[in-house]
Amino acid sequence: MKWMLTVTLLVIVQGCASDPVPTTQVSEPSCVGSTMISADLRDKFELVQDPALLSQALGEALAGKLCQGAVYQSTQEVIIYRVWNSTNPQSQFGQWWSFNRPSGQVSAYRKDYEICYQWSPLDKLVECTLKPGTKVVVGNGQSAKCSEYLSYPVSEKQQVYITEASESAMNCQSYDGVISWQQAIEQ
Repeated sequence: MKWMLTVTLLVIVQGCASDPVPTTQVSEPSCVGSTMISADLRDKFELVQDPALLSQALGEALAGKLCQGAVYQSTQEVIIYRVWNSTNPQSQFGQWWSFNRPSGQVSAYRKDYEICYQWSPLDKLVECTLKPGTKVVVGNGQSAKCSEYLSYPVSEKQQVYITEASESAMNCQSYDGVISWQQAIEQ
């Protein structure tokens, strides 16, 4: 019996070593974009070290969160935005924010920020001021698998991760999403 097992293992090892890599195998994509804050905001943040906070914001491939990031601490007030789920009022002050006010197609926003439809209908927007002294992680989105039919790749769009947004945000204003239709541009 031992001899049979050894032969079988040799065949498996030989088979693996000589077989080409299937073309359908997807290699894990590299992170894209930059963790450096844009020039118009650089004077409002300082780069700091907080490995634990950075670790909370980073995610595995196809699991969302950030692909790469850097920790900053705000030195001045900064406007931040979050699109959230009105059926879950507690999601208003969730962890994922942006320095840029959302605009354009919802489907493009979902792809840019890797937001699966199961996570949020994206029907509310909150605009707040980030308090000085708040630590955030700024980085680029990790890939996300929403279903067997829909996955989003890594993104160069910057996201802002805030652990205690309800305590770090002030002067918030909420906005409702409204249905607005534009003629589709065929691509």
